[in-house]
Amino acid sequence: MIVEVQQGLKSDGYSVSISKLCRWFDVPRRTQYYRPVKSAPKVQARFAEAIKALIEAEPSFGCRTVAGLLDFNKNTVQRIFRINGWQVIKRAVGKRPRIEAIPSKATRPDERWAMDLCRVWGGVDGWLTLALVIDCHTRELLGWHLSKSGKAATAMAALEQALIARYGCLGRVPEPFLLRSDNGLVFTSRKYTQLVRSYGLRQEFITPHCPQQNGMVERVIRTLKEQCVHRHRFENLKHASRIIADWIQFYNHKRPHQSLGMKTPAQMFKLAA
Repeated sequence: MIVEVQQGLKSDGYSVSISKLCRWFDVPRRTQYYRPVKSAPKVQARFAEAIKALIEAEPSFGCRTVAGLLDFNKNTVQRIFRINGWQVIKRAVGKRPRIEAIPSKATRPDERWAMDLCRVWGGVDGWLTLALVIDCHTRELLGWHLSKSGKAATAMAALEQALIARYGCLGRVPEPFLLRSDNGLVFTSRKYTQLVRSYGLRQEFITPHCPQQNGMVERVIRTLKEQCVHRHRFENLKHASRIIADWIQFYNHKRPHQSLGMKTPAQMFKLAA
């Protein structure tokens, strides 16, 4: 009302401030600056309930993974994340002064495999060593082995499991390919290198202190720890092996990957085969 009166006086040639008009009409001045708050955006319950159930079960999943698993539109999922405050805080991204080299990528399956070791707490069995083998094209975890020892036998067992998973038996591979790893004592040991050569594989080593050159397997280790290892308290080696085996099965056959066009590693292998 005050604004309308002010505009009417102004059209008649009189300039009167809002504060003076409020005093004349005995109206609190703050009411003239009030702007109605926009109503909160609406979220359809069927989307929100399904998303909430999934992220409560798997808190480390982001918008794209949730959208892929639920077959929802990515923008819808991201909007619901933002409205409900479910966004995951991203890590700071910065460039480190590393040596640039060929990344651990491949243009087809069985062109380059990558391998690495990590440590897992196994309860009464203490620290355990987990060896992983991944196909750098399909992102498929082909082989793994968990043991109390961090010796070459752990890496050898994981590699042989990967060869059996891919070719159905042990023996020289039909087409030799590259097997990437760091320069650790396990991967440069005599037993391991002899085993690699016996199957017709060729080893390649990353530049020292440049883990980004083995980025595929380094990233899957981080995902494994965030979504599996850190969410369980393993009682012993047997318990840890069972939980990790279930997660790897989920990772290969159900978990979509943004880098694969939201396909699973198993789907990517079938398309590339």
